[in-house]
Amino acid sequence: MRPLGYCRRMRLEQSHRTERFGAVRIHELQRVIQLDSGDARGAAGDGIVSQEALRAIERRMVIVIPCMNETRRVIEGVLSGIPHDCLIVLVSNSARHPVDRYEIEAQTLEQYCRATERPAIIVHQRDPGVAAAFKAAGMPELIGDDGLVRTGKGEAMLIGMAVAALTGRDYLGYIDADNYVPGAVHEYVKVYAAGLHLAANPYAMVRISWHSKPKLRDGRLFFSRRGRSSEITNEFLNRLVAEYSGFGTEVIATGNAGEHALSLDLGLRMRLAGGFAVEPFEFVELFEQFGGVLDTAHPEVMASSVPVLQIETRNPHFHDNKGEDHVQGMRMQALNVLYHSPVSLPPVRQAILDFMVAQNAVAPGEEPPRERIYPPVGSLAFDLLRDGLESEAETFRQLGVAPLGARPLPRPTLPEPAVVPTA
Repeated sequence: MRPLGYCRRMRLEQSHRTERFGAVRIHELQRVIQLDSGDARGAAGDGIVSQEALRAIERRMVIVIPCMNETRRVIEGVLSGIPHDCLIVLVSNSARHPVDRYEIEAQTLEQYCRATERPAIIVHQRDPGVAAAFKAAGMPELIGDDGLVRTGKGEAMLIGMAVAALTGRDYLGYIDADNYVPGAVHEYVKVYAAGLHLAANPYAMVRISWHSKPKLRDGRLFFSRRGRSSEITNEFLNRLVAEYSGFGTEVIATGNAGEHALSLDLGLRMRLAGGFAVEPFEFVELFEQFGGVLDTAHPEVMASSVPVLQIETRNPHFHDNKGEDHVQGMRMQALNVLYHSPVSLPPVRQAILDFMVAQNAVAPGEEPPRERIYPPVGSLAFDLLRDGLESEAETFRQLGVAPLGARPLPRPTLPEPAVVPTA
């Protein structure tokens, strides 16, 4: 007889509607109905995922935490929420002077791993050895004029994906380091595992829609249902889909989802954008590569399809308020990549331009700036990357794990997708 705790299951709402964009299948928003549905088994397809299935995914998942100047207590809380079987990779861009905040993060992670008997990897984004490793492995585009990896969230996520590929695991999830609620972090990862299990597809993505984002108003908490940036991003992404289908839609609800997961078989075939354009560009990249509008370098993915599951969690999302300028920057970077995409039709581009002019983001007659788009991580020479990180990157530390060189290289080099110039 199995222990009772091992029988627990998570129950998700069924997804009844899917919007198609070529091979991309965007599922309507599903809710978490029960964080723990006990011994309930239900019928096939009812959204119940067993603990055994969740753990099977978690054992093959890397959780990447992009981190920049968060407090020790917040980092400890995020770490404590990540299920034990997941491998943690923390990519820091924190200040090193006058106080070396990276060393504080590394010590925090090391103490946590020692106390919990679990492995982790940590690296600093601006380590000269990291830049040398990625340049040697075939991605000089990642390096700025100062000879270091460019500063930006997208760049941190790219580093995290490359390290995840070196571990030989199959899935990758991202968790922002500024999450104040460990229970929310735990739920996110469980949702990743449940969604990837239900997708049953080697090229799947799961994107989180938080239940609410609480803010203080007049001395009390107000649980806002909409993000100031995601609302705009979702609107224009849905306009893009509607222009092709001929029907209005609101299916995309996770355009700016910082918390999301995907199979590495999909992720290594995708280009990533720099900065805060990274999350909305993932939708744009899926449409460009697998939407059937442009030629694809990956017919095997087209034949399989790409399911994108969007799941609303139960925990509220408490995090640091970085101000209106931060939100405005996120909005504009999202719209920049959408505007310049070759799959954006003229009505969508004009609507974006009108919005940006109204927001005084661009002057009348000007075009939005272009964001940096990096080649797929799968195009890297992983043997050179591994050797460079281990020999050159002073901040690259493997805590309680076998050296990367002892593991087989997991993926072949992939061709870069054809780039179609914007009309």
